[in-house]
Amino acid sequence: MTEQDLLTRARAFVGGEATPPVTARDAVNQPMIRRWAEAMGDANPLWHDPQVRAAGGFAGAVAPPAMLDVWTMARYRPGGRTADEGMPVLQLFDAAGYTGVVATNIEQEYLRYLEEGDIVSMRATVADVSDEKRTGLGIGHFVTIDYEFTDQRGDAVGRMKFRVLKFKPPLTQAAPAADGEKPNKFPHPRPAITHDNAFFWEGLKQRKLLIQSFGGRLVHPPVPACPETGSFDWTTVEASGRGTIHSFVIMHQPQLPCFDYPLPVVLVELEEGVRIVANMLGATADEVAIGKPVTLDFVEVEPDYILPAFRLA
Repeated sequence: MTEQDLLTRARAFVGGEATPPVTARDAVNQPMIRRWAEAMGDANPLWHDPQVRAAGGFAGAVAPPAMLDVWTMARYRPGGRTADEGMPVLQLFDAAGYTGVVATNIEQEYLRYLEEGDIVSMRATVADVSDEKRTGLGIGHFVTIDYEFTDQRGDAVGRMKFRVLKFKPPLTQAAPAADGEKPNKFPHPRPAITHDNAFFWEGLKQRKLLIQSFGGRLVHPPVPACPETGSFDWTTVEASGRGTIHSFVIMHQPQLPCFDYPLPVVLVELEEGVRIVANMLGATADEVAIGKPVTLDFVEVEPDYILPAFRLA
């Protein structure tokens, strides 16, 4: 398929449904609002306090506007969605080798508060497919999806514009090896090192896990200033490397050639009181569990490029 053929076929979706319409499985309810607000750190009393809601003229629970698209999200399935649940326009790009995907921007418009008992429905329409673009991630196309959300009466309650980039990852092609040599390895993704976090990466080269300390208040990941006091004065503390698994995921997608899958990624609560995200070493997906003790290790993924990792204690 030529690039022009691909673009013609993709743009044939413009104006049509991106996915079949969806109606929320659950009505707007206080437990989901509570859990979402706690996860987001949103302490607005309108979501939690019955007296504040009553003063605002609301008889029941009120949902944060940013939950607009939460109510109609597809249910979780281990292993991800099945093929027929995806968007055909995006599947078209997948088949053409544009397997990478990243959300680039989102705009939401709220027409009214969602209240307890509302049942939200969603319709998604393909709004635009761009010409081929060259980006830092690779060559690709921007696909824009428009969403409209309505209530049980069919009245509009909000809208959303969501844009993704479907791109060909540069890692899909490794550099050729010289005659008689082993094929070159795919390069490992590298972090953006700045003035604020350089100490952390330099510490790893010395096999040390360094944590910022603002007068004894430990902070991680590194920040320019203390999030509580605004102070720019900090030192570092070397972590003991002992901790417990606070949470974890088993990564299956996106699959990059430089990683082995399934990939256990853990959020470790260090005994110093801060948390850090890292890969697990020497443990299968079935062996990783919340609460298990772990110890720090260091992995030299490429010459002079060290990453922290953890093993079960």
